[in-house]
This record gives sequence, structure tokens and C-alpha cells, in this order.
Amino acid sequence: MTTYEVTLNKDPCDGIFACLTRDPRFVEADDGLATIDPDADPIYDGGGEVHEEDGRVVATFDDDRIEEAKQAAAACPTNAIVVEEVEE
Repeated sequence: MTTYEVTLNKDPCDGIFACLTRDPRFVEADDGLATIDPDADPIYDGGGEVHEEDGRVVATFDDDRIEEAKQAAAACPTNAIVVEEVEE
């Protein structure tokens, strides 16, 4: 499995939600923009750490779903999502 970090920059996010259709861990937040909720996917048991800092939502996962996160990032028309493998 791969440990990876998903960063969602809230400032460029415009609520188009293309990410939601690629990775169910992306959901609509109360502010009408996207956020990350590891427990939002009914098929998988959450298992991620999420925190907000400086207008960004940062989530760290240790699973085999990095491709889903990369697809969500690629689908974002404002390039608000970055997915990076984390060195152990």
C-alpha cells in the first residue's frame, strides 16, 4: 500500500464538484465547496487523517486508492487538488 497526501486548496475551488464523481471521499462542505471526508464512502472503512490549515484541507491515507485521488485531481478544472506520495 501507498501512503499519500491529498491537498485541497479551498481558494481556487469553485464548487463544480468534478472530484466527487471520481472519488467518493470528496464531498460538499457547508460552505458550498468541496472537502474531504474519509468516512463518506460507504464501500470502504474511512481510515484517513484530515485537517484544515491556511485555507487547505489536507488528508493523509495509507491504502490502495491513490489512483482514485489522482483521478479526482485530474478532473478538477481549477487544479485545486494535489496528490503526492509521502516518504516513510
